[in-house]
Amino acid sequence: MFLRFFAELRAARTPVSLRDYLTLLEAMQADVIERSVDDFYVLSRAVLIKDERHLDAFDRVFAQVFKGVVNPADPAAAIPEEWLRRLTERHLTPEEKALIESLGGWDALMETLKKRLEEQKERHQGGNKWIGTAGTSPFGAYGYNPEGIRIGQDRNRENRAVKVWDKREFKGLAGDSVLGARHIQVALRRLRRFARSGAREELDLDGTIDRTAREGYLDIVLRPERRNAVKVLALFDIGGSMDPYVRMVEELFSAARHEFKNLEYFYFHNCIYDFVWKDPKRRHQEVISTWDILHKFPHDWRLVFVGDGTMGPYEITYPGGSVEHWNEEPGAIWLKRFCDVYEKRLWLNPVDSKHWTHTPSIHLIRDIIGPDKMQPLTLNGIEAGMKMLAR
Repeated sequence: MFLRFFAELRAARTPVSLRDYLTLLEAMQADVIERSVDDFYVLSRAVLIKDERHLDAFDRVFAQVFKGVVNPADPAAAIPEEWLRRLTERHLTPEEKALIESLGGWDALMETLKKRLEEQKERHQGGNKWIGTAGTSPFGAYGYNPEGIRIGQDRNRENRAVKVWDKREFKGLAGDSVLGARHIQVALRRLRRFARSGAREELDLDGTIDRTAREGYLDIVLRPERRNAVKVLALFDIGGSMDPYVRMVEELFSAARHEFKNLEYFYFHNCIYDFVWKDPKRRHQEVISTWDILHKFPHDWRLVFVGDGTMGPYEITYPGGSVEHWNEEPGAIWLKRFCDVYEKRLWLNPVDSKHWTHTPSIHLIRDIIGPDKMQPLTLNGIEAGMKMLAR
């Protein structure tokens, strides 16, 4: 069964290695857990799964392989299937629900369940004591109890059960899904170059031990904190067609500020022209020359554009194409200047990549920055982009 479990996980494209499988077997032989399905689930998940994106696939495979396997002392093992066959559902009014009392906790529930299994000889429906369906008993399915054990029911109804057999607890993260800030931050960690810089504020344990041994008395040694030394220049498209993606970009921005200590960011609209800005509310009064950006941040910075690339083609190819001001030079010229300075560049696009082929302006941008330089704003896209910037 364990070998089948390993094979099914591999078939589900979860990155489980033979070494992981052998480690799991060693843990089982060492009796690091009690012999129960619940404990084995926790142990195998901890040993075999290294990335939360694969939790959903793991849960599905586990439920499939170990379906019907119960703990030796599991009272559910003795419950005949016909007792839990669904005939009808019971729906109670709030007043009726208020009259039903709980048994008083987990220990009382389990002890009572064992007694019911010893006493019950046939199927029951609609009652308040026996294991069955459509009743107010604490044990069974399709009824109601303020504190019960749900057995054999498809999905929850009242969200009251304190124990659910065969319940999946996780929903996986698909690689092409839109993510929250925490998951984006994990993906951004693909781009890391550590160095120690700044004030000496972190304890150097090895240095302290060595200095103390040499001097004969306690001598505390401090060192600069180890930080991600990667320098990132981020340019965010805001307004217009980017409005539907505000929350997504905000989460990316929040994750990037937390992950990269050397982060500089500016805003533009649709395409890069001769100026950008820091404060969207004062973008007509306080602008920053794009030439200054190109000269201030040298080529060792990583460049990241964030935008949907969706605009009229004239905004990229013609002077005066900007919808907000008269640009003396086409946006394409400015994009090429950025490409000349920053070899390591990336464009993150929140638009679903299946729509890119239908948008002429996205074609133009990809031709300028490089087709592989544009990635979707998804977990897979961010990870691919960070790997590219880290080379």
